[in-house]
Amino acid sequence: MTDQDADQNIVFVSGLSGSGKTTAMAALEDLGFYCVDNLPAKLTGQFLDLCTKTTPPIGKIAIAIDAREASFLGYFPTAIFELRERGAEVEVIFLDCSNAVLEKRYRETRRVHPLSPGGSVEEGIEKERELLADIARLSDFAIDTAAMNVHQLKEAVVRNIIGTHKQTIVNLVSFGFRHGNPHNLELLFDLRCLPNPYFEEHLRAKSGMEPDVAQYVLESERGANMFKRILDLIDFLLPLYDEEGKAYLTVGVGCTGGMHRSVAVASALAESLRGRGRTLNLEHRDVSRADAERTFDAGSQL
Repeated sequence: MTDQDADQNIVFVSGLSGSGKTTAMAALEDLGFYCVDNLPAKLTGQFLDLCTKTTPPIGKIAIAIDAREASFLGYFPTAIFELRERGAEVEVIFLDCSNAVLEKRYRETRRVHPLSPGGSVEEGIEKERELLADIARLSDFAIDTAAMNVHQLKEAVVRNIIGTHKQTIVNLVSFGFRHGNPHNLELLFDLRCLPNPYFEEHLRAKSGMEPDVAQYVLESERGANMFKRILDLIDFLLPLYDEEGKAYLTVGVGCTGGMHRSVAVASALAESLRGRGRTLNLEHRDVSRADAERTFDAGSQL
C-alpha cells in the first residue's frame, strides 16, 4: 500500500437507469470529486492507479457504474475488497426507485430502456434489477429516489458522503449604483439612505475599509439598525439554501459611488459570516474606480 492509495476516497455510484445517477454525480462533482461516467471496466484499475501518479494526486474520485458494464459487475465485490485492502476509502451509493415511477419517467422522456431497446420498459427494469443485485447488497448508502426532486437527491448524496449539508458559498459584492448594478445578484441591498461619509471632509478621501469610515457608517443609529436587519435576513436564508443544495448566493450591497457605505457594510457582513464559519468571497468592485475618479477631479482643478 502506498501513501497515495491511503489518501484516495473513491465513491462508486450505481442504480437503476432513470433513478438519478447523473444528478448524484453532479452533487459529487460539486463536492470536489473527479467524476467519471461510462469508464470501460478493464480501464478502472489503470485509471485509479494513474490518479495516484498525477501532480498533485487525485484523491477524490467518483465512478458511475451501470448494468451495461456486465463484465465489471461480477468482479465488483472483489474490486471493492482489493481497494479497501490497499487502504483506500471506498463508498458505494445505490440509487433505487419503484418500477411505477421509473416507467412514468421513461414515458415522460420518451426514452427506451438501455437493457430493452426493442422491448418494454418493464422488461428492461426487471433485467437491470437482477444484474445490479450484488451492487445493491454491497452498497453503503441506498437512496430511494421515487419521491425526490433533483435538489432533494443532491442533498441526500451530500449528507451521506460528508455527514451534513454542503454549505452555500456567499459572494458579497460592494458597488456604486452610478456605475451600474453587478450582474447575477440574487439579493441586493440599497444603502443610499445611510449617512454619507462623502460629505465629511476628513472622511471623503478614505474608503469604507478604513476604521473611522466604518465607524461613521455602522455606528449611526440608522446604519446599526440596517446592518442588523440585513445580517438577520442572511442568517435566516442561508440554512434554507444549504438544505436546498444551493451552491452560491450572490449578495450585492450598493451605495452611490461604491466607496464608503457599501464597502463598510459589506466588509462587516463578511467578518460576521466568516465568524460563523461560512465560506465567503468579498469583492469591492468600485473602490479603485472611485479612487481614479477622485484623482482625475483633483487634477482637473489644478
